[in-house]
Amino acid sequence: MRFLTERALLIDKTLVIADLHIGMESALYHSGISIPSQIQKLENKINKLSKQTKAKQLIILGDLKHKVPGTYYQESIEIPAFLERLSEKLEVIVVKGNHDADLHNISDVKIISSKGIKIGNYGFVHGHAWFSKKLLDCEYLIMGHVHPAVEFKGRMKEHCWIKAELDTKAIEKKYKKKCKIKEIIIMPAFNPIIGGMAFNKENYTLMGPIMNVIKLEESKVYLLDGTYIGKLKKLLNNLD
Repeated sequence: MRFLTERALLIDKTLVIADLHIGMESALYHSGISIPSQIQKLENKINKLSKQTKAKQLIILGDLKHKVPGTYYQESIEIPAFLERLSEKLEVIVVKGNHDADLHNISDVKIISSKGIKIGNYGFVHGHAWFSKKLLDCEYLIMGHVHPAVEFKGRMKEHCWIKAELDTKAIEKKYKKKCKIKEIIIMPAFNPIIGGMAFNKENYTLMGPIMNVIKLEESKVYLLDGTYIGKLKKLLNNLD
């Protein structure tokens, strides 16, 4: 398992990305902000990564589309063609996120429910809902959803990776099953125009039930280039 600086994870020959939010441009347009479609940039980045890594498979961890509920016209036009082109080179698997309720109406790629999928020792979920009991047998759980970032004093927020342990007792109490998960990896949003949630702010709002069973203050924070900047508890409102 390897972090890539382009906000992607590489596991053997599998590329993993999260939170593309295709259609965000339409939401901005309705708010009075006009930017061109970003889908070609996203596709070019994926193609570049797949070529560099010789990946055979692509897993998208939810929020492929942006509008919820419903579907923007932009999404209904761009997403099917986008996935079709990617599928010519890669096996594409989409794990549903909270923005993807209508995705099955516009695409016929392999779509997995929000309960996630287990591949080898890895479990893959979006992160907005509880995952399948089967994933408790994984060593690593990979999720997106929360767009992790850290905020520096006097600087903009920086997107980041989070590595953390789960509260095993709480998980086992819920599922009535032994939890073998050693670590959870929280991925940054793949789309760079998506904002980040600053985890090192005391008023950070937990998004989704999984976040309630993560030992967040003990989690390790890495910038996009892989630089380790410390445990979250050391970074709370204290980045110069």
